[in-house]
Amino acid sequence: MHYDKTHETYESILGRMIDEVEGWAKSEGVSIDTREGSLIRTALSPAAVELRQMYIELDAVLNETFADTASREFLILRCAERGIAVLPATKAIWKGVFDIDVKIGSRFFLEASPSMNFAVIEKMAPCVYKLECETPGTSGNYENGNLVSISKIEGLKKAEIPDSSPLLLGEDEEDTEHLRRRYFDSINAQAFGGNIADYKEKVNKLQDVGGCKVYPVPKGVGGTVRVVIMDSNFGTPGKDLINAVQEALDPERNRGKGMGLAPIGHTVTVAGVSENKIDIEMELRVQKDVSIGDVKLDVVAAIDEYFKELRSQWDKVGWEQDANATLIVRIYHILTRILAVTGVVDVEGITLNGLEKNITLETEAIPAKGSISIKEKI
Repeated sequence: MHYDKTHETYESILGRMIDEVEGWAKSEGVSIDTREGSLIRTALSPAAVELRQMYIELDAVLNETFADTASREFLILRCAERGIAVLPATKAIWKGVFDIDVKIGSRFFLEASPSMNFAVIEKMAPCVYKLECETPGTSGNYENGNLVSISKIEGLKKAEIPDSSPLLLGEDEEDTEHLRRRYFDSINAQAFGGNIADYKEKVNKLQDVGGCKVYPVPKGVGGTVRVVIMDSNFGTPGKDLINAVQEALDPERNRGKGMGLAPIGHTVTVAGVSENKIDIEMELRVQKDVSIGDVKLDVVAAIDEYFKELRSQWDKVGWEQDANATLIVRIYHILTRILAVTGVVDVEGITLNGLEKNITLETEAIPAKGSISIKEKI
């Protein structure tokens, strides 16, 4: 049975009901008044309203039935049928530096942001520790500075988070569209026993991993599997993240013994993507009442957004057919985005690293913004 929901209006439903009544009356040779305000029309109108509401509810049920249109609540139920759960929020890990050694479990808050608490979880070196932000999610990724002990620590005079970025980024709970994509990925690419899909599924679930590529045939030094990762900001991962993924897949002390997520016999080497800096030059013609300075920030933001979209696609470009497929930075896409900036009339002479042509990146490279030179064209 098929129906066009756009036709199931109150008027169309009531019209069909009136037609049925008139058809019955004609067959019985009787006359029934069905005009506006008549008894039969007045009696049928509430039923037509309820039937219209029923069709609306049926549309909602139909949408919630399929994974591509389901809302978050029902998508979670659909995913559970395939053993897929929402990835929970994770906590940022920072490096803390003190003037004395402190106990594991000691708690501190940021002097500049008292609502942000941190707990000591691991010793890295004398007076240097890993700190876990107690607030899960991305809100813990942007805090550093002096620390204040929550409970008194004898002899402690200095405590700080010196670096501007964490060792491991905290991530928010998985969003709906990412969960939907994982559901369809689980159908389109069956993960089994250490195949590429299996590695990608397991690695992408690890904290602060934003994507990965898997090479069954190793490149460079030794091993049977090479895994290249980027962080959850679609950037080059730090050493701590690379080490954490290596430890999770195939710990260095027990290589190939199946002590991690990798199957027995798989010797895994984890590496990070590299950044390819791209210098951009261009000439802009702007509206008469606008200066280059007025639009520069928006132009740079448009380029940033394009590069971020490219980086987010790095691990998806052609991997099912060709693990060596690469990203291409296209002048045309940069041009169209800049033309969409309010105040820009025209763009000419765009060059990437001094050349008027697209840049094809290496297999394990992602684009990064270099210098941006903007000149006004009169």
